[in-house]
Amino acid sequence: MRFLELKIPPLLLVPIFIVDMLILRWLFPRPEFNFEGQQELSFLLLGTGILLPVLGFIAFQKAKTTVHPQHPEETSALVRGGVYQYTRNPMYLGFLLVLVAAALYLGNVWSACMVPLFVWYMNQFQIIPEERILTEKFGDDFRAYLKQTRRWL
Repeated sequence: MRFLELKIPPLLLVPIFIVDMLILRWLFPRPEFNFEGQQELSFLLLGTGILLPVLGFIAFQKAKTTVHPQHPEETSALVRGGVYQYTRNPMYLGFLLVLVAAALYLGNVWSACMVPLFVWYMNQFQIIPEERILTEKFGDDFRAYLKQTRRWL
């Protein structure tokens, strides 16, 4: 399934997955989950999920390198500072948090199942191919970064 590698822009995946969550909730309204503070937590995660990609984008702009996820080979600098010292993929982590927020807001078990599917898809078809290309491009510097900074958290 390498034909899917680096094909769909990750930002486009977010609304696709949210629509899938809504469809699942409509098709299978039960079981639901509900707990105190659920809505507040979903809004907090949504805010964090929006902030992380913005911070990642700013770090890329400061380094004067591309943010284009379909062409990691165009990257001109290895960004390790700012939010990138805590996670190698703050933009994707932000997208994940938006999906977790949506799952919490919807309160549907089947909708929530889309969250691990997103992680799997991103690992297989976006992050691992990016890491392969960046390892070829930046060599030992990127390998050291891989060892010291987690992929997600």
